[in-house]
Parts: sequence; C-alpha cells; structure tokens
Amino acid sequence: MNLAGKVAIVTGSSAGIGAAIARNLSEAGAKLVLTARREDRLKEMQASLPNESAILAADIGAPEAADQLLALAQERFGRADILVNNAGILSTNPIDLIDIELMAKMIQVNFEAVMRLSYTFGRAFKAQGEGAIINVSSIGGSLTVPTWGVYCAVKAAVETFSESLRIELGSSGVKVGIVAPGSTKTEIFEVQRAHGENPIEQEIDYLEAEDIARAVRFMLEQPNRANIARLHLYASAEIA
Repeated sequence: MNLAGKVAIVTGSSAGIGAAIARNLSEAGAKLVLTARREDRLKEMQASLPNESAILAADIGAPEAADQLLALAQERFGRADILVNNAGILSTNPIDLIDIELMAKMIQVNFEAVMRLSYTFGRAFKAQGEGAIINVSSIGGSLTVPTWGVYCAVKAAVETFSESLRIELGSSGVKVGIVAPGSTKTEIFEVQRAHGENPIEQEIDYLEAEDIARAVRFMLEQPNRANIARLHLYASAEIA
C-alpha cells in the first residue's frame, strides 16, 4: 500500500505508541483521524503533524465512538482506508487488591472497543473493496502472568478475534493483522504507579514507541498480495 493520500484512523493517538504511529503515517503522506480522551493533547498532536488531520476527543469504550469516527473520516476526507486500534489501559494487582470495575473497564477499552471499531470499519472497507485493520496487542497475549490475568486474557482475545476477521475478510481485499509489542517505554507504568500499582519492570533497553510505529508502517506498506497477520516485537533483552 502506498500511504500517500490514504486516510488512517488511529485510536489512543494523543501520546505514546498511538502518537508515534500517527506521526509516522502522517510523514508517509497519510491523512489522519486522531482520537483519545484528552482534547488538549490531541490539538497539540494535530499541530505537530505534517499532513492533514481531524480530531475527536472521546471515550473509545463508548458504544457510539466507532460510528462517530467513521462519520468524521467520511465527512472530512470522503473515505477511510486504515484503522489502527491502539487505545488501551493496563491495570494489574493481586486478587486481594483488584478493582473489579477497573478490570471491566479494561475489557471494554482493550477488547470491546476493538471489536466495535473493527466490525464498523471492516464493513466499510469490504464495501469499498480495500482497507487495512491493525490491532495493537501485546506479548502478554501469549503469556500467563500472575496478577495480569485480565490483561493477558484480553490481549489473547484480541489476537484470536483478529485472526478470525483476517480469514473472513481476506478475499474481499481487506487486510487484518496484529502487532504485539514487548516492554515499551511509555507513560503506562507511571499511570499504574499513580493508581497505587506496582508495574513489572525489567532492567533492559526498552523498546521505544517509534519502534512499534515503524512496524505498523512496514505492515501497511506490503503489496496487496501480502498480509502480515502477526508481528511480535520484543526488546532485544526481553526474557518473557
């Protein structure tokens, strides 16, 4: 895919991996629809991009978010070509301390929203005969880690769902794939600490958000005959 002129929707694009993906795709010539909860951050991000973009400040877990994003892309740019489901939250705790409502919110944001957006945009892409969906998973989807049960289970669900959708849509010209990063330097550990949680950290050279952004762009730039369905990206010294 030549990304110049394509319209890409990137969720969770105000910071971290999502911001890096949005910036990389914009530099490749794509037009962007950015969404996250913090409007001020979205506006800062929008101002820094070299190509056209639109923003929607929204809770990606809300049922109406998928339709709103598709409508915005079609209204502003006339179509949508790429969906990158990146938004997510991470919360882990021993069973005695676990916040069950927060676990339910993590399922809503990390899986239900992915499902809603993938189906909504997948239908639009199928109708136009082309498009690409990339869902950001985690190496946690392949692991069983004490206190991380919900997070790992949700990421495993994202991978199984994505693989099923890839097979269903493959003959329609729509590509579906997942990129699963390992330990990456983002704000997520600071957020965990702010919630009184103790993140699992390793004394290694962590991946940078830009590493994942380059992987996403590599997946998207494959020729029409090729679909990278699953890309796991580890830090070189990762022991998971």
